[in-house]
Amino acid sequence: MADNSSNNAYWAANVRIILWSLVLWAIVSFGFGILLRPLLSGISVGGTDLGFWFAQQGSILVFLGIIFFYAWRMNKLDAEHGVDEQ
Repeated sequence: MADNSSNNAYWAANVRIILWSLVLWAIVSFGFGILLRPLLSGISVGGTDLGFWFAQQGSILVFLGIIFFYAWRMNKLDAEHGVDEQ
């Protein structure tokens, strides 16, 4: 029975990491790039406004950061629950 609760804790933590990553990605790509673009238009980044920058490049960079964060955090979570690759 302890093995089942450990599995449940592992998957609950995994799903929590995924959900927070998706929320962050949605806020950056959809929120900053589309919904908040008029508010961010006064801030200049690289010769264009910040909302356009997030829509074109910023959301991609944040997505790459999320990928590296997810890989790092899952390696740590795997080690905590004894399911690492070693």
